[in-house]
Amino acid sequence: MKKILIIYTGGTIGMVRTENGYAPKDGYFRSALEAIPAMQSKEMPDWELHEMSPLLDSSNMTVVEWNKIGKLIKDSYDEYDGFVVLHGTDTMAYTASALSFMLENLGKPVVLTGSQIPLCEVRSDGRDNIITSVLIAASGRVHEVCLYFGGSLLRGNRATKYSADGLIAFVSPNYPALAEAGIEIRYRRSALLPAPEGKLRLQQLESIPIGVIKVFPGIQFSLFEQIMTEKLRGIVIETFGAGNIPGDGNALLPIIRRAFANGTVLTVCSQCPQGAVSLGAYETSSALKQAGAVSGLDITTEAAVAKLYYLFSCGYDKDAVKVLMERDLRGEMTV
Repeated sequence: MKKILIIYTGGTIGMVRTENGYAPKDGYFRSALEAIPAMQSKEMPDWELHEMSPLLDSSNMTVVEWNKIGKLIKDSYDEYDGFVVLHGTDTMAYTASALSFMLENLGKPVVLTGSQIPLCEVRSDGRDNIITSVLIAASGRVHEVCLYFGGSLLRGNRATKYSADGLIAFVSPNYPALAEAGIEIRYRRSALLPAPEGKLRLQQLESIPIGVIKVFPGIQFSLFEQIMTEKLRGIVIETFGAGNIPGDGNALLPIIRRAFANGTVLTVCSQCPQGAVSLGAYETSSALKQAGAVSGLDITTEAAVAKLYYLFSCGYDKDAVKVLMERDLRGEMTV
């Protein structure tokens, strides 16, 4: 009999109605989970629930919580065959990305899931998401951090939140689903990461100063010059298309050079969910390339942020971080 650890961090799935709107309630979720008949079925693996404290709306998730989840998985790794992390949807893709880098040589499934409608409501999508996630975690088919939602199993560091109110809340724009749950759960073997050879290693993250800038028509890059100090270690810039910035982007050139001299690494991602950055393919992206910016290729912003946290926490200098940001480490990008 397989044994699964369910880690409840908070989020919509376990919230209850209050006079101020939906909010987490300590102790409620265990009874709600036990009230789902399928969770007691003989076809289900053994499972245990760990409720984190305090329970959080996922918008309040930080590096501190990522480290707590990662440490819990590491400390419990030998006792369980898989892990299900119940999480709010707003930052689920960030947490999935962070855990994918933190848990090196992961040989067991870590499945993040949640819901758009709380379990306390009649139409909650949480029941299927929990049940299927537990079955996937017990399948032994997955050796990575992934995200299950609305019938699809996605690689965690390839997922991004797509809808604020739809039941298919996440998509993986640049990588196929790892599995689809219909009458049967059908795995796409060619998309899955192979089982690792080494032992699990946890790299905890430091609260590295990292920023995200979204380019827009008429942006005045000079306004960002003051934040490019030696304290800022990494920046993700969301550009147009394949890495393009407005024609007066040459104003950004000395700023990026100064930032890099201060130890800041600038990674270029695209505002387009699908497709890849190709610096220098157009004249309007040349300034970024000439200044030493890093191409994020087809990585998501969530994964780029998590990867910067991870690489700097590993102790790499800025030159090594630049090289590794363009190298696929956990299946997060297509090289």
